[in-house]
Amino acid sequence: MFTRLSIPTPFQIGPVNAYLSGRTLVDPGPGSEEAWTALLEGLEGNGMGPTDIEQVLVTHPHPDHFGLAKRLREAGARVVASHDTASIIHDFASRLEYEQSYFADFFDKNGMARTTAETVTNLPEAYLSVSPGVETDLELADGESIAVDGVDLTAESVQGHAPGETIFTFEENGESKAVVGDHILADITPNPLLQPPMENGGNRPRVLPAFNRSLSRLRERELDYVFPGHREEIENPTERIEEILEAHETRTENVRELVDGPTTALDVMEGLFDDLPATEYFPGMSEAVGHLDVLEERGDVSRQEQGGVVVYEEVSA
Repeated sequence: MFTRLSIPTPFQIGPVNAYLSGRTLVDPGPGSEEAWTALLEGLEGNGMGPTDIEQVLVTHPHPDHFGLAKRLREAGARVVASHDTASIIHDFASRLEYEQSYFADFFDKNGMARTTAETVTNLPEAYLSVSPGVETDLELADGESIAVDGVDLTAESVQGHAPGETIFTFEENGESKAVVGDHILADITPNPLLQPPMENGGNRPRVLPAFNRSLSRLRERELDYVFPGHREEIENPTERIEEILEAHETRTENVRELVDGPTTALDVMEGLFDDLPATEYFPGMSEAVGHLDVLEERGDVSRQEQGGVVVYEEVSA
């Protein structure tokens, strides 16, 4: 049903997969000239141009997935996304500013020097050039359907990689399939990136525990085939989900062993990764905090503030 178009990105992950079906395009790629040229070539190879695209579906609000949506909307397509994704891609610059302010304070409280925290949170400003804001024409709620080339796709809310994350499930030739964005990837483990509260003053989402629950539910679905946001398509999703969950569990155990007396999230990150460059501090801290969240939820560690710094300690059996 879907034709995969490989679209270059300026990010370490490499190309993003855009998916074409009829006059629908899912996740068109980042808003760069290089990506636009590649998308035009991909469309031309299928006998189409940008004005032939009638709707653009966005799985989640990361620049490598939604950046070209604005150009396609200007060419006549409608943009379709979840409510939370729509609120972010409408004004990505404001969302980034909010995240920078939140995480500069958050990293400072979790053991990182303030100057380093500000450097780390300022790095994503480079994303702004490839993430122009775009209006969403249709917001899909969890469980709602949308027609794509004569087939009904169901929008399903998932958690773990980005706010407003949505997968699109459908049946084809008796098989259960899904376009999953970055929720499941073939040969790399999706990073459960830290998220601030959707609204200032709310509770920070515990991303990795939610990701584990979301993956476990999908594992029980026994999907036959999935179309991921990067790398190759996945022919045995249940097996791949099991591998990701096992990798998470192994890393959670690694983190538990690193909690020895009062331990900060920064201590854990440094224990997990040797000589991590500053450009990787955000995903590194995301991993450290995520696994600490899992351990705290299980009652294996406790979290408290000491002198304005958040520390974790093992809970005695």
